[in-house]
Amino acid sequence: MTAVTVLALLGAGGCTGSDDDPSEPSSTPVTMPATRPSAAGTTAGTTAGTAAGTGTVSEAPPPLRGGEILLGAKSRRGNATLPLAKKIGDGRLGVQVNCRGKGTLSVSVEPVGPSFSLECVAQDVRGTHNEIDLKRPTAEGTVRVTAPSAVTWALTVEQ
Repeated sequence: MTAVTVLALLGAGGCTGSDDDPSEPSSTPVTMPATRPSAAGTTAGTTAGTAAGTGTVSEAPPPLRGGEILLGAKSRRGNATLPLAKKIGDGRLGVQVNCRGKGTLSVSVEPVGPSFSLECVAQDVRGTHNEIDLKRPTAEGTVRVTAPSAVTWALTVEQ
């Protein structure tokens, strides 16, 4: 096969543009992974994305990666400090949170991180997901959520 034929075949299998498709593409902004050292001396890869109008605050978000749930909290308001049900192992630790109400919600998994904030809005449910890659296990952990009393939230921690 010549190079021109290969390029033509690759072009034929690529994206197509059509005005016939009325569906809108997803507009979920995502922050690409960043590497930083955490307080526990691990390397953390944090990903975050927010979406308006998705999810619920009446139930804990379902696990994204099918991991073991360390904490599931549904329909809470304002501040909370919640212990994890199990010890934190090594490997990926993911935190998902959904919120509704006007104000900024902050989440911190102690003592290992991640820590992040989410701007909540009154009319829609907003959500984000953050991950950290831990090099060693930690015996205990807690999740600290800080939010105005007008903000309702739900979260899941999985590993």
